[in-house]
Amino acid sequence: MNTPKELRYSEEHEWVKVEGDKVRIGITDFAQSELGDIVFVELPEVGDEIVADEPFGSVESVKTVSELYAPISGKVVEVNEELDDNPEYVNESPYEKAWMIVVEPNDIQDVEKLMTAEEYEEMVKED
Repeated sequence: MNTPKELRYSEEHEWVKVEGDKVRIGITDFAQSELGDIVFVELPEVGDEIVADEPFGSVESVKTVSELYAPISGKVVEVNEELDDNPEYVNESPYEKAWMIVVEPNDIQDVEKLMTAEEYEEMVKED
């Protein structure tokens, strides 16, 4: 399982990367491996508000449809349009090509409430 140390993680298996005053969000390597082959990704529109712990989109795999839960609250400022035509990027490159949205968080400090890589790995082991 690939868990980059510089990222923060939610209990719902999303990762967050701080980029100045914005955050980039995607799903973890563990999540994509559990889901299987991703065939469709549904994401919010630029300008939408997302709310922490509320669904902001979904990923559909050959096995199931799974909600994406916002790790923090804020305004969507960028959406990864590449995933419309290339949902397989989620399986191939969950941290690089398959980021999902960029958000201007309501409070950047909320990122500190998310798990570190070590805490996330520990949680996954316990499941």
